[in-house]
Amino acid sequence: MWTRDIAGLRLTFHLAGINNQNFLMRDEETGTYWQQISGAAISGPLKGRSLTLVHSDELTLATWKSEQPQGTVLDDVPRYVLGYAKRDWDVRMERAPTVIAFPEHGLAGRDVMLGIQAGGASRAFPYARVVKEKLVKDHVGSEPVLLVVGPDDQSVRAFRDRIPGVNGAPDFYRIAGQEPGALLMDEATGSEWNFQGCATSGQAKGQCLEPVAMLKDYWFDWRNYNPATTVYGASR
Repeated sequence: MWTRDIAGLRLTFHLAGINNQNFLMRDEETGTYWQQISGAAISGPLKGRSLTLVHSDELTLATWKSEQPQGTVLDDVPRYVLGYAKRDWDVRMERAPTVIAFPEHGLAGRDVMLGIQAGGASRAFPYARVVKEKLVKDHVGSEPVLLVVGPDDQSVRAFRDRIPGVNGAPDFYRIAGQEPGALLMDEATGSEWNFQGCATSGQAKGQCLEPVAMLKDYWFDWRNYNPATTVYGASR
């Protein structure tokens, strides 16, 4: 998700085409072409500029509604409904061929990855493995990160593995907490933490971990735009 404001303009974007099966946008105001995955202007008057990332989560509707009970949902536009992707779009895409392939680390082109860029590096986490492990403590470059699976066993969030006022990267453990919604406990303060990354009890109560931007993407696409990426669980 990207802001629409840049260079004193508020841009209006339209689908312009597909580049290696990645969305290309063209803005009305300047005619510049933008890459979906990076937010970078690749052709036109604003070439070389980049849109600003807006932090967002990819959650199940039930999880989002539990956190935002007053939240609203973008409705269908009736005149375009027939053109929308079918509900099983993701299932059908698993079988769709890719125009580029990177048969590395035993991964298939359509394997779903959770990609993080931090500490001057990029790293891909296989979604199925993260969901199975529930809690992943790792590094992306020099940045310690924590990937946490939500109570729905589908939604995943990433956080910087640092507690304010605590030296080093603390150890976290998955728990069935006493506090409502608690998923984790850290060894350093004995605090319980929820899926929002906030401590609900203990010494750190009231503090929140810093969110880390994460992109859910197919392996072929992530690898194409992050050629130096490493992969969690792959042999080095």
